Amino acid sequence: MNADPHLADLPGAVIHDEIVPARAPWLHHIAAGQTLRIIDLEGNQAVDFLLYSAEDDAERYSAQDTVSAQGNLFLRSGTILRSNEGRPMMTIAATSVAYHDTIGGACSCESNTLRYGHHTKAQHACVENFLEANLTEGRGKRDIVSNINFFMNVPVEQDGSLGIVDGISAPGLSVDLHAEMDVIVVVSNCPQINNPCNGFNPTPVRMIVAA
Repeated sequence: MNADPHLADLPGAVIHDEIVPARAPWLHHIAAGQTLRIIDLEGNQAVDFLLYSAEDDAERYSAQDTVSAQGNLFLRSGTILRSNEGRPMMTIAATSVAYHDTIGGACSCESNTLRYGHHTKAQHACVENFLEANLTEGRGKRDIVSNINFFMNVPVEQDGSLGIVDGISAPGLSVDLHAEMDVIVVVSNCPQINNPCNGFNPTPVRMIVAA
């Protein structure tokens, strides 16, 4: 029997292993010391990602604190994902993609309409996925903050403008996140079909937790 290549070099035993369907939300509690591996199964799939402290979810991921502390816009191996209190929440322990985005934001019905026209208003979007997952634990729209976009390519041009262009991921590439505190991970497996962030074709991703 062939070994599962997605389990290689995990820092502990697998305690959770799940395929998140295309366009779907996902929520999971991860304890300090555990590792979450996110695998882009088919390539070019953006994974929108939020973090909350399990002890007090008023403490949550802060793009501003993360970027300011490391002095760089992009998230790479070794990046510490910091909370709005400046504390380490998770660390990118390894990544087979050069960098990830935390400035491109999450798609919503409103932003789709603004960018792509009124015919897109009924299309499912990441904000709705975040809301669906968060409502199961009593959080609402005000609790959705600036997010991470794993595997998404948002280059910053010399004049400061942003682009959303073809991804730099490929089938089977992954990112490992080591929990520095007990956290709640909320994911939208991005359903966007109007720009290249998912190759115009949303696909499943795999979530593996090791302890």
